[in-house]
Amino acid sequence: MNRKSGVGTRPLHRRTQIRRKVARLTRKMAELGEADEAELQRLVAAEQQKAQFTAQVHHFMELCWDKCVEKPGNRLDSRTENCLSSCVDRFIDTTLAITSRFAQIVQKGGQ
Repeated sequence: MNRKSGVGTRPLHRRTQIRRKVARLTRKMAELGEADEAELQRLVAAEQQKAQFTAQVHHFMELCWDKCVEKPGNRLDSRTENCLSSCVDRFIDTTLAITSRFAQIVQKGGQ
């Protein structure tokens, strides 16, 4: 802490360090070759797809839960268990059908 002003100098120093690190990383990213950049973009796209899929699963599970579970307890009764199983099966079938259809569209667009 600066004795005269009573203001700490460490946070300012830390911000300067962070800015310098960001600048170094930015320069390094600018030096990436085309192959490296393409690989980085591929990895980012894959991570985005994983995140999107996870979000879809969570959303779908909420929908199935709201549809099938009337009152939560220690165990699921057979009706609730069958409802959840059917709900998940429909989700999987729908997802596979949509994925297949998109693949067909992409394949036709590439020809």
